[in-house]
Amino acid sequence: MKRVIDFIFLPAILTLVLLILVISCTKENGNRPPLPPLDITIDPNSTIYQEINVAGGWMYLDETDGVLPPSRGVIVYRLSTDQFLAFERTPPYKADSCCNANKTKCTALIVDNYYPFVMDTCTGSKYLILDGSPNSGPSNMFLSMYVTEYFGGLLYIHD
Repeated sequence: MKRVIDFIFLPAILTLVLLILVISCTKENGNRPPLPPLDITIDPNSTIYQEINVAGGWMYLDETDGVLPPSRGVIVYRLSTDQFLAFERTPPYKADSCCNANKTKCTALIVDNYYPFVMDTCTGSKYLILDGSPNSGPSNMFLSMYVTEYFGGLLYIHD
């Protein structure tokens, strides 16, 4: 009789523990939007991209640079002479919470006077530009980041 109880009881306990672990590890993602497709090439050492000619420089890329909707733009940061980071300007946390009624105009992440941080002025979330990590505010998600490859004097940014 004891073996029958152990046979039924032990799997039930293990299943319950596993279910609790899965539920407790699930986090609210704030409806993170998927990373928009992107495939552009720029010369970061040209005068067109003067803001990122030196390490520590940053700038926005938009439609004139080949960044197309649904992207709200890209923030490019030059980490060192040959290392770049590229962040999607669509906020990772509650991306559409500050849009007009038909969602044709929405807020985008900004750097401006917040440097070395990236700011979501809608939710008040602040992120570190050095790695995209959340710094303060309600978001616990990193910024969405594109792949960057720098060689031959050209910077390739893609998803």
